[in-house]
Amino acid sequence: MAARQTTTATAPHMHSSFAQFRPLLAGTVLACVLGACATLPPPTSELASARQAVSRATDVDADQYASEQVALARDGLSRAQVAMSDGRNDAARALAQASQADADLAIAMSNQAKTAAELAQRQSEVRQLRDRFQTGGR
Repeated sequence: MAARQTTTATAPHMHSSFAQFRPLLAGTVLACVLGACATLPPPTSELASARQAVSRATDVDADQYASEQVALARDGLSRAQVAMSDGRNDAARALAQASQADADLAIAMSNQAKTAAELAQRQSEVRQLRDRFQTGGR
């Protein structure tokens, strides 16, 4: 029985010493989290992806069909490069991602416009063929 009394007598002491380490543990975890946020790498891959998307938009003549979106993509890419050179990596990352999205939208709009033009051309050809058949091929 004496051993049990000793164990219960020391248990509150162990609990109170752990309570003293809680703030230290919380501070350590917080420092690690903040340190990880502060050491995010520069958004070089995001900038490269945005550059490639703007280049693809130019290659498919998106300037002709979606000039506003291409201009937004180019402007966003330029602003992302400035932000990265200023050390504002979070802003640079967001601007690069927005630039890539604008370029991708320009590509999609360009492809849609080209497809619509092709469709209109084919429909015109079909109408001409129908007219020929209806008039006896004259």
